[in-house]
Amino acid sequence: MIRFATSFVFAASLTVAPVWAQSADEAKVERLLQALGMPQMIEIMREEGLSYGETLATEMLPGGTSAEWSMAVSSIYDTDVMYEELQGAFIEEIAGDDIDAMLDFFTTDTGVKIIGLEISARQALLDEAVEEASKEAAAIAKMDKTPRFEMVEEFVAVNDLIEANVVGALNSSYAFYTGLIDGGAMPAGVTAETALRDVWLQEPELREETTEWVYSFLLMAYQPLSDAELQAYIDFSKSEAGQDMSDALFAAFDGMFDDISRGLGLASSRFMISQEL
Repeated sequence: MIRFATSFVFAASLTVAPVWAQSADEAKVERLLQALGMPQMIEIMREEGLSYGETLATEMLPGGTSAEWSMAVSSIYDTDVMYEELQGAFIEEIAGDDIDAMLDFFTTDTGVKIIGLEISARQALLDEAVEEASKEAAAIAKMDKTPRFEMVEEFVAVNDLIEANVVGALNSSYAFYTGLIDGGAMPAGVTAETALRDVWLQEPELREETTEWVYSFLLMAYQPLSDAELQAYIDFSKSEAGQDMSDALFAAFDGMFDDISRGLGLASSRFMISQEL
């Protein structure tokens, strides 16, 4: 479901339900998260995060990376913490929705195949050469307006993947800024308001990068699917259950990424200050 921006909603249907109903719902949600491959995806996101941490050190820390910095980044991308936060937020967001319909789709042969392909593609994109090749292939498919590109384009539109990911990226960038500010690494003139203006200046570039990544990822991931299988996924995404699940995933992931980004900002400020002393 890509990388998945709103505050969490505590649904009345969950908070006032009997204890046994809550347990049953949470068990269903956990089955759904397992079916969606979230534990595996979190592991991949940790790998992405560790790599990003090295880039961040090179760009921002006077002394570059170090064993201490790597340990700090590793603790921020703790998979157990990441999964628990995602799980808790997802449970809150999806309360009252048709979880059975979601499970019905993602436990079919087609659903299992789709999730397997998404995980494999995300893992493959850790290789820069694979990522560049996938972007080139996506650019050609877009230029030629291939039938598969048009199906993926519909999938992107149905799930609002560009806008939702851009909003999430902007929120994460702002969270990083606030971490730097709260950590004391920014000049006195830099405030939350000026940081917000700086973040919005990034929007066009973030939108372009997000669009390129989304299409390169999806076209590579779904290439082995038949048209019928991909159409089934599009149809599910159009359903009320599909829309509810997508919204819940975006909210849960964005909350997790905001916390990670703020943590990276705070850690960066500590290392920037200590290395300057």
